[in-house]
Amino acid sequence: MPIHNISRRRFLRRSTIAAASMGLPPWFVTQSLDAAQPASPLSANDKPGIALIGCGGMGRQNAKLALPFGNIVAVCDVDSKRAGAASQQFGGAKVFSEFRKVLERDDVHAIINATPDHWHTFINLAAMKAGKDVFSEKPLTLTIDEGKRVVEAARTSKCVFQTGSQQRSDANFRLACDLVRNGRIGKLKHIHVVLPVGRQGGPFATAPVPQELDWNVWQGQVAAQEYVPERCHGTFRYWLDYSGGTMTDWGAHHHDIALWGAGHERSGPVSIEGKRLVEPIAGGYDAPSQYEVHYEYPDGVTQTTISTRRNNFDGSIVQDQSPDLPEHGVKFEGADGWIFVTRGRIEASRPELLTEPLTDRKVELYVSNDHMGNFIESIRSREAAICDAEIGHRSASVCHLGVMALRLGRKLRWNPETEQFTDDKEATTYLAREQRKPFSYEML
Repeated sequence: MPIHNISRRRFLRRSTIAAASMGLPPWFVTQSLDAAQPASPLSANDKPGIALIGCGGMGRQNAKLALPFGNIVAVCDVDSKRAGAASQQFGGAKVFSEFRKVLERDDVHAIINATPDHWHTFINLAAMKAGKDVFSEKPLTLTIDEGKRVVEAARTSKCVFQTGSQQRSDANFRLACDLVRNGRIGKLKHIHVVLPVGRQGGPFATAPVPQELDWNVWQGQVAAQEYVPERCHGTFRYWLDYSGGTMTDWGAHHHDIALWGAGHERSGPVSIEGKRLVEPIAGGYDAPSQYEVHYEYPDGVTQTTISTRRNNFDGSIVQDQSPDLPEHGVKFEGADGWIFVTRGRIEASRPELLTEPLTDRKVELYVSNDHMGNFIESIRSREAAICDAEIGHRSASVCHLGVMALRLGRKLRWNPETEQFTDDKEATTYLAREQRKPFSYEML
């Protein structure tokens, strides 16, 4: 495909202004621009055909971000209202309710998978089997076993795969990881991850299934339940049947950054221990809502993940309603200082940790300034995207391991190389789930 580059001078000027408004140091801006060019919009005839599968708010936002680079030729959802609205938004794209019919189309070169978590793996595997490139929302999987299957499929199919962990393409997060990986705060000792508090509520009443929704297919591999509105669409993630609460939702974002900064993006922890701070309400949301989880990595780095906000990470629990609480994000603590990063802001224990240029760089991080654009450029080049299947799988695994530790209430020993628990038969049963037929691997 021919590439129609925009003016480098204009791009540099715009990027420098934007970086200055975010407080990024000039040396980092220059290095970032030298390392990566923006994905350039293509003429209509040069754009790949993209299908959106899962037409909720996140899916439609992802498809909107893809418009400069691709044509949205099909939309698919088991909720006909959502599919119809997406079709209207994207110029009359053809509507489907069955994703396998989408994958049969020759004009579909790539998919955006923004379905609920429990549907990610089946659609991703089927897409790669059909030779389609994949942009998949996070968390990548429902179980660790699913992740291993996706990684193997991406490896053997040679399809381009991008996990929707867009913080990888955010300058603040890359700067934090770049500095930590290159020793700016000395030897990394501990990582704090702060996540939003999850939902509590219930018990919930059943209701008639909306006419526009195929509830049976929406449930997929999960044991069939009567329709409860709170189980579906935006609040599905607070049920363990379909997701893992904020641990797998926001946790997929921030744990990805923790792993990137620690250099364990293709590995994982060796021990996990967690406790719920609030018990769920019977008949209501059952995913952990407030919790604390402790991890240890092979090199001795430790990590604490909390979903109840704490003042300055000093361990004292404060009221969630306080306006003075730190935002959720990731804090790296080293022998020579700390760096904290969240969306739109980066801070350090001393200003010079951020402002002084890196002159003795030992680690070069992948540079992406546009997550969807990086996916499209990878489709053109056939090179790996910034958050490929294995990276997405490993960040999801940290989340899944945390949920397992919270459910079991004891320390778990994990081998990140074999991706197995050490002498723990009960924990091993959580690595995969029984699948309701016909929504199982046989459908592929």
